Amino acid sequence: MDIVRYRTSESPVPQVGVRDQGQVFGLPGVGSLGALWALPLAEIGRRLQDRERVPAGEITLLPPIDGRTEVWAAGVTYVISREARVEESERSADVYRQVYEAERPELFFKSAAWRVAGDGQTVAVRADSVVDVPEPEVALVINRFGEIAGYTACNDVSSRSIEGENPLYLPQAKIYLGGCALGPAIRPSWEIADPYDLGIELTIRRDGAVAWHGQARTSALRRTFDELAGYLMRADVHPDGVVLATGTCLVPPAPFSLADGDVVAVAVDQVGVLTTGVVRGLDRMREAFDRHSPPALRHD
Repeated sequence: MDIVRYRTSESPVPQVGVRDQGQVFGLPGVGSLGALWALPLAEIGRRLQDRERVPAGEITLLPPIDGRTEVWAAGVTYVISREARVEESERSADVYRQVYEAERPELFFKSAAWRVAGDGQTVAVRADSVVDVPEPEVALVINRFGEIAGYTACNDVSSRSIEGENPLYLPQAKIYLGGCALGPAIRPSWEIADPYDLGIELTIRRDGAVAWHGQARTSALRRTFDELAGYLMRADVHPDGVVLATGTCLVPPAPFSLADGDVVAVAVDQVGVLTTGVVRGLDRMREAFDRHSPPALRHD
């Protein structure tokens, strides 16, 4: 079973439901995913059982995030991530070695809900960056009480060249329109027996051919998911829950860089495959964003 956010050919209004054995069911009384994450974990489970069949018709999955729910991210949680940051850094390589070994994890804001792309949509690389990569990650969906309610796939698009120039440029390397994708759905946490034994794959296609492919497992994660969630909730509140990307274990080596027209697939075992196209620059991303956004968010 998956938790989904969707719209139908009959109505453009986003709905919340579950997808079970290929059939989508609505959740009466659940107006948003944020409202679901405001509930205790046991109550979330009960709400997912109160469902009604969605009439036959075209169903489009939307990014599995809405309202006030934010996306945060953890950095340098796998050895490969540490080594990639050391490789790209011009002056501060030791910073990344220290944060990997430190008691406190690196956590940073990644995206507001309205900026997040979904499966079949578009991400972007910055026009003022030279080396850009997708970062495939398992993302935790955490309710307001700090409980892990589910898992989804994340593409944490990053500028290696900007962050490598100076670690203080990390917000510019990470936070921009087109820099984050989630989806295609959310797998409830109680349906995954061992989240530390999930396979993760990254496939980048260019002109129809595979330009880069890699595989890893969450067993290589240095920190636990509960530890990362605990630090995020330690001094902050998330009334409508929060999504936390848990760090990447696959980084294409320099000088590889994403290019306009690439297609990126992030696959997480038992969770799903998140596929996005790639454009370069803000103007191209604005066009893609407007195609997928409701009128209130468009750049008319």
